[in-house]
Amino acid sequence: MEENKTMQEVTKLPLIGDPAPSFRAKTTMGPLNFPEDYKGKWVILFSHPADFTPVCTTEFMTFATMQEDFRKLNTELIGLSIDSIYAHIAWLRTIKEKIEFKGMKNVEVNFPVIEDLKMDVSKKFGIVQPNASTTQAVRAVFIMDPEANVRAILYYPLSTGRNMDEIKRMIIAMQKADKEQIATPANWEPGDDVIIPPPGSCGTAKDRVESKDDDKYCLDWFMCFRKEK
Repeated sequence: MEENKTMQEVTKLPLIGDPAPSFRAKTTMGPLNFPEDYKGKWVILFSHPADFTPVCTTEFMTFATMQEDFRKLNTELIGLSIDSIYAHIAWLRTIKEKIEFKGMKNVEVNFPVIEDLKMDVSKKFGIVQPNASTTQAVRAVFIMDPEANVRAILYYPLSTGRNMDEIKRMIIAMQKADKEQIATPANWEPGDDVIIPPPGSCGTAKDRVESKDDDKYCLDWFMCFRKEK
């Protein structure tokens, strides 16, 4: 019974639409109090299995070089692994002083990286998954909105590096959807046409299909788009 209870505690994770778990943590940038320190901002919390691992090194370098791009989208980055502050600092120093990858070099990581030796934050976000490891966080991404609600969750296997451009695309798409009450189709990129929500009545559907609005077009009554170009 106790083993099952521990397993549930370790693997529990917030779902999309849930309030993100609150926590306090020690980080490479000082104490962090979530969500209070990030009021009004989008947040990307991403975990990695361990410091001094090659896949994670490439990811941290890429995130760091894109940090200003994310900040322009009112989005902050938070990293996490079950390592000590001292290990984090040594690793980040090694990245800056020794590692060059795809033209990136002298990369300084200026977003906080959480020390989570007791796995307090990892357990709250369900990123210690026993079938993968009981001592390492899986490679996960949680995107939270300015109200600190979970809006997207991504998981990657240990062998596969994350696509930061896709994470950025998701932020842009969700912000646009919130602001304009639209949806984005498969493979949408900024500037592409967007989907107008399905009509709520037969009359609305008919009017929409027969509309002469130059900015809108329909493929069927339930599938209408708004031109963006």
